[in-house]
Parts: sequence; structure tokens; C-alpha cells
Amino acid sequence: MPLAYHGGMASADTDRTLRIVLTGGPGGGKTTAADMLRREFDDRVALVPETATMLFTGGFPRVDEAQARRSAQTAIFHVQRNLEDVQTALYPRKILLCDRGTVDGAVYWPEDGDFFEAMGTTLEAELARYHHVIFFETAAVGGLSIASGNPARIETLNEALELDQALRKLWSKHPRFHFVPHGPSFLAKITSGLHSLTEILAGARYG
Repeated sequence: MPLAYHGGMASADTDRTLRIVLTGGPGGGKTTAADMLRREFDDRVALVPETATMLFTGGFPRVDEAQARRSAQTAIFHVQRNLEDVQTALYPRKILLCDRGTVDGAVYWPEDGDFFEAMGTTLEAELARYHHVIFFETAAVGGLSIASGNPARIETLNEALELDQALRKLWSKHPRFHFVPHGPSFLAKITSGLHSLTEILAGARYG
């Protein structure tokens, strides 16, 4: 049977598999943390890699024209959903650790439209896909470089700050929102994320 989480937030159209989303503005250490957390809890966790990076580094065009942004975020949304379903099927007894979630696309959507309406859903429904949110604040709040060698990352520091604030505004509406602030020590930041995940896992059991 799949790993179940009792007392968590879950929508009617998802299974009972525990889903944890890691998110935050560019340069928050989210992807690094996801890989480290997966390695630390390999026997219990299956990683859902970041869909946007997969698409953009795989040849999907990334341009700033409004219709192109709509098309890109629509593709990311549907691939994200299906990738989560694939990982659930492949690892039915593991927790899904999602490197970003379906809510993230809303902050990249052009201002002349509503992302969730265009996707045929609501913010509340997408938040309910996930039982917990671990939010890694961008290093841009400290004026630090967000360069990581990821060719899909093209944001400036100011853009990273704006995206971080917009993402936090949306994701913080989740009742189980865990905030990991930027600090002088990246190791301490990752340790804080590990602590949050450890506490979450303590509440999960097979059912």
C-alpha cells in the first residue's frame, strides 16, 4: 500500500501518498537541498525533479513574449502533474519530494490573465495537492549571487527577489508552510531544511 499521511492536507482528486514540495525564489538552494534530502532519506523519499529545468534545458524555448510564457507555463503545469503521478506509480511506498510544485507557474504567468483559471483549477485545489511546503528563501535577499551553473536560470537579483516574494505570498497560504530563511551559512540552511523534513517524516506512517 502507498505511504499515507494522516491529518495532512489532501485534495479529493489525489491519492493518499504524502507529497512535500520544496520551493522558493531562484538561488535559494532548493534543488541542492532536494538532492541532499533525497540522499539522506533515500529509503523513504522519491524525488520529483524540477520540470521547468527539464524542459528548458531539453530544448523547450524560453522567451519573454507573453503568449510564449503562457504556452511554456501551461506545458510545465501539465508535465509537473503527470511527473508526480509517474513517480507515485513507480514508488508507491515512498514519499514524493517535489522540486517545485504546480503553484509556481502562477508567478511566471503574464499579468493580463489568471493562471489558475487558465489551467482549469484554483489556488486552493493546487495547494491541496501537497501535504507540506518547505520554502527556501532566495540568497538574493542578502545580495548574494544566485548563479549556480544552471543554464535555465536567467533571473537578475532583483527579479529573484520579486519572484521569491510572489511565491511566498502564494505558498504561505498552505496550512503546513515551513519557512527556511536565508542566512550566512548555507550548511545551516540545509540543516534547517533537513530538520523540517525529519519532523514531517515523524508524522508519516504506512497505512
